[in-house]
Amino acid sequence: MSFKVKNKVVIITGGSSGIGLELVKLFLTEGANVAWCGRNQAKLQSTFNELSEDYDASQMFIHSCDVLDQDQVDGFVAAVVEKFGVIDMLVNNAGQGKVADFFATDDQDWVDELKLKVFSVVNMVNATLPHLKQSDIASITNVNSLLGLKPETHMVATSVARAGLLNLSKNLANELVKENIRVNSILIGLVESGQWRRRFEERSDRSKNWKEWTATVAAKKEIPLGRLGKPQEAAYALMFLASPLSSYTTGSVIDVSGGLSKEI
Repeated sequence: MSFKVKNKVVIITGGSSGIGLELVKLFLTEGANVAWCGRNQAKLQSTFNELSEDYDASQMFIHSCDVLDQDQVDGFVAAVVEKFGVIDMLVNNAGQGKVADFFATDDQDWVDELKLKVFSVVNMVNATLPHLKQSDIASITNVNSLLGLKPETHMVATSVARAGLLNLSKNLANELVKENIRVNSILIGLVESGQWRRRFEERSDRSKNWKEWTATVAAKKEIPLGRLGKPQEAAYALMFLASPLSSYTTGSVIDVSGGLSKEI
């Protein structure tokens, strides 16, 4: 089955690792032109060099960019348009979470979480909107967290910010439908990442391997599928929502949490 994105142009923020990198690979496999950004130029170049061994480098573009800086975002988007001519899809995939309860969360933590989860999207939408309006398959897809519906006290600021992004996504979907731009989101649960790998390396019980240790984490979190998600599983959902295969879907959310969500 084709996702109908061959020769189309997609921007992916936070594309040098994890879910973002897996999505870059998926789009390249489907023949799309892919531009991805991150703050670490060396890491970006490393992913570009690695992927160039398997994919056409002419269909790839990297750019160092802080998505919280509108000037940098504008420069990134302008460079993408100069390279590929158009923009058809935007996938917003930025940010880690702040682990702290209410009493350990200071004023700056609140500001930082809201800026990262909300303004990273606002800035990218502002910059890409004039170009998305020209596309016949335009879409914006946001990577969000189950925390937006299922808040955790030990991640209070992140939970609040994630709920705000969920609301923003719905509002954008309602407002941009007149421009024929679809807006959707995924809600991820616990997905394998560098953060989880670091926790694994710092584990107290050294007798357990990665699979056993993560299965224990999943059991404690009561994840019905009994394991953490894999980055490519979230990427598959993103690919569907961003592509024309979901052409009659906007304002929607796909839950990618292994059954962790109990909401109806």
